[in-house]
Amino acid sequence: MAQQNWGTLAVHGAEPRKKAFDAVTTPIVASATYAFENSEEIARYFMGDLDREEYGRYGNPTVRAAEGKLAALEGAEDAALFGSGMAAVTTALFALLKAGEHVILTSDGYRRTRQFVTVILAKLGIEHTLVDPGDEKALFKALRPGKTKILIGESPTNPYLRVADLAIFAKARDTCPGANLLIDATFATPINQRPLEIGADLVLHSCTKYLGGHNDLLAGSLAGRRGLVEMIKDLRGVLGAVLDPQSAFLLIRGLKTLPLRVRRQNETALAVARFLETHPRVRQVFYPGLESHPDHQLAKRTMRGFGGVVSFRVDGDAQLTSRVIDGCKLATIAPSLGATETLIEQPALMSFFDKTTEERLAMGIYDDLVRLSVGLEEAEDVIADLRQALDGAK
Repeated sequence: MAQQNWGTLAVHGAEPRKKAFDAVTTPIVASATYAFENSEEIARYFMGDLDREEYGRYGNPTVRAAEGKLAALEGAEDAALFGSGMAAVTTALFALLKAGEHVILTSDGYRRTRQFVTVILAKLGIEHTLVDPGDEKALFKALRPGKTKILIGESPTNPYLRVADLAIFAKARDTCPGANLLIDATFATPINQRPLEIGADLVLHSCTKYLGGHNDLLAGSLAGRRGLVEMIKDLRGVLGAVLDPQSAFLLIRGLKTLPLRVRRQNETALAVARFLETHPRVRQVFYPGLESHPDHQLAKRTMRGFGGVVSFRVDGDAQLTSRVIDGCKLATIAPSLGATETLIEQPALMSFFDKTTEERLAMGIYDDLVRLSVGLEEAEDVIADLRQALDGAK
């Protein structure tokens, strides 16, 4: 769909014109169980002749409406919602893997996904290989035809905003019959990039971030081919990692403003990144919209926007970096990203607090690293806040 039509798709995609009770918005169906008229209706339902709900762990009308809108935005045949992003990725991996098989994932991805693969799945006899997101040779060398069953990429990555060449990942997947390509596109959103169009089998989002967009819900999603998504949904019904209807309602609300919010955050983040590159107290800036970023040309070629997260290193030690963050008056110190408020954090203290400096450095996390997620405030106000915090830190 053309860029100018995304707003229409976000508002109306997959929604029936006439809704229950003549409501304009999708109603919240707060029911855990659903009644049948008679035994014949039960039989017709289990034979597949009726499209309706049975029990809350297997489906909910509000959740289904949100799944339909997500599928429309991704250009997917189907989508599945979960109680969190981690519930989505873990359910998918449990559904797609068994002992003796092999996973490839990028080293600069979400920490908890790496932990699940390298620790939990390893205990179950599932092997893995970590590769640098930009190392094509390492990616192809890691492939084990017959054993490699899933490739996991993230683009852009957290926290250095590396951009993966999804076409190369798809080409690597094609050399392993039966393998699937799963892309975590949380930082990109369907507005900036749609991985399914480039060859991914599944696209993952932590809907807690941009898709919800208001710091008030916890959810995760997978979108892709219908048969693949249905298989994962079946396991979701067993594991119980379902989304509640209230959160689904909030997600639908967030999706309707997603194109507007992402375009604004793209613009603000680029302005902030350019400012930070000129500040004498900033050692390095990581943002794919900057010419200095190693993946800038790839991002220009494959993305519609560069996202709302900017990472940078303060020219100082951990204590000075903390003072810069503490000096912010507009940016809120908090984990997460992608919402209406600008959020700032020091990953060494927030996400990797349980590691020593040496352990963090081995993972590529510097004590002076800052991750900034811009909100919907005016760009000049965000810049002014960062300037006074950087100038004032002693």
